[in-house]
Amino acid sequence: MVSRADRSRFAEWFWTVDHYLLAAFGLLLLAGVVFAFAASPPVAERIGVDTLYFVKRQAMFTVPALIVMLAGSLMTPRMVRRAALLVFGVSVVLLVATLFMGFETKGARRWIYIAGVSVQASEFLKPAFVILIAFLLSESGRRREIPGVLFAFVLFAICAALLIAQPDFGQTMLLGLVWAGLFFLNGISWFIIVALGLVGIAGLFAAYFLLPHVTARVDRFLDPSTGDTYQIDAAINSFLSGGWFGRGPGEGTVKRDLPDSHADFIFAVVGEEFGVIVCLIVVAVFGFIVIRGLSHASRDQDAFSRLATAGLVVLFGLQATINLAVNLHLIPSKGMTLPFISYGGSSLLSSAMTAGAILALTRRRPQPTRSENVTVSRLSPSSLM
Repeated sequence: MVSRADRSRFAEWFWTVDHYLLAAFGLLLLAGVVFAFAASPPVAERIGVDTLYFVKRQAMFTVPALIVMLAGSLMTPRMVRRAALLVFGVSVVLLVATLFMGFETKGARRWIYIAGVSVQASEFLKPAFVILIAFLLSESGRRREIPGVLFAFVLFAICAALLIAQPDFGQTMLLGLVWAGLFFLNGISWFIIVALGLVGIAGLFAAYFLLPHVTARVDRFLDPSTGDTYQIDAAINSFLSGGWFGRGPGEGTVKRDLPDSHADFIFAVVGEEFGVIVCLIVVAVFGFIVIRGLSHASRDQDAFSRLATAGLVVLFGLQATINLAVNLHLIPSKGMTLPFISYGGSSLLSSAMTAGAILALTRRRPQPTRSENVTVSRLSPSSLM
């Protein structure tokens, strides 16, 4: 047990970090490894590698992910901003490099090899983008001479252009929704809100008419007879087969026919082998993280921390919601991972970065008392230099 009298860095972190959020993130991280045992062996057998190939890699990436999350939770808000700026810069460079040197999979060029490891730069771009937009909006409210709103529009335009060029319309839509949400939380006129909504609707129509793969997915969702819906049908059958309590770990059969059972459709495998009850528990953990994070944000006196915390938990929750909705055939299919649960090193590390930043920004920080504020206000400007 850590004593409250201990003044070490670890003791300070232990008594200020949100233990409930930390436990929720840790539970999802552990669940990712457990569910990989259930979902990934059939995929490994189909491609001719060791049965536990994906399990071992998921476990291997879990260690650095845990380190990233804990290291991130130790940072101050200023350190979070600086780290986000560095990650954003590197991610943009990698996105540009991916367009020229990346490898193509399923008609999209989203991954690039670095030291023999495939990296999806867009995953790391997301949390860094949210933090930077939160900083720009908070600074524009505090210092009117800083064109933070203009810079926020420019950053989004750059990111959207790079993502659409891959093409990755799903990630673009996710970033756009969180970006618009940050503007809404920062307090903008209803005129601008309506204008942004109309631009978003126009973007959806443009994507439908200009991007063939988007057209095909929407058409299949509205009219299954227009294309192959095998993977979605298999996912729905998984939930029906599992029932409330599941068929038992390793006893699922539908997963053998799901090409992405270890990644985008891992939630369907959880439904078949562990049942609806466990699925509801997983959803409850995601919901708890979002609600508790927004609760922290609503009480935060610092504009940057308030916006960044809200933006990150909305990003985390919205990505999970999209993945779950696809598995349940509530929206057109989209290759969106389930944070901490789906297989993928880039996704796992990105989720850890997001979690670490949320833990850092929600740590309890001493607030100045009324007497301290009065004392500071009486000081002359020269004494504050």
